[in-house]
Amino acid sequence: MQVLQILKSKGDDGVVTVVPGTSVGAVAEILSQRKIGALIISRDGKHVDGIVSERDVVRELGRRGAAVLTIPVDEIMTKNAIGCARTDTTARVTEVMSSGGFRHMPVMEGDEMVGLISIRDVIAARLQELHMEKEALTGMIMGN
Repeated sequence: MQVLQILKSKGDDGVVTVVPGTSVGAVAEILSQRKIGALIISRDGKHVDGIVSERDVVRELGRRGAAVLTIPVDEIMTKNAIGCARTDTTARVTEVMSSGGFRHMPVMEGDEMVGLISIRDVIAARLQELHMEKEALTGMIMGN
């Protein structure tokens, strides 16, 4: 299965972004309200300046204390977010996320972001693939 199929199944909610300079406190509020695990930092909603996850916020809160909530997200975001293409397979994306130790990945077309996928999205797609393979193999064995 390809990433483009995951994006189609997710619908078109758009990617939640914030502009550079947004406070970590505002980021935490958006993550909580939207019940999402990561935000893209983007000056224009199309180009990825960075990514910040709830894990990043908690890690810095533990390190710096409540004062971290007032600093710009730029100070804690991952600046060189690793992205994927719509044509990448779920197997490749799983491998990249696992080896990189992250759970969210922007989907890129050239240098513009066209979506965001999470490890949950990828796992659901992989499970669907495995189910379809099982059904096909069962059909072959049973002579259907």
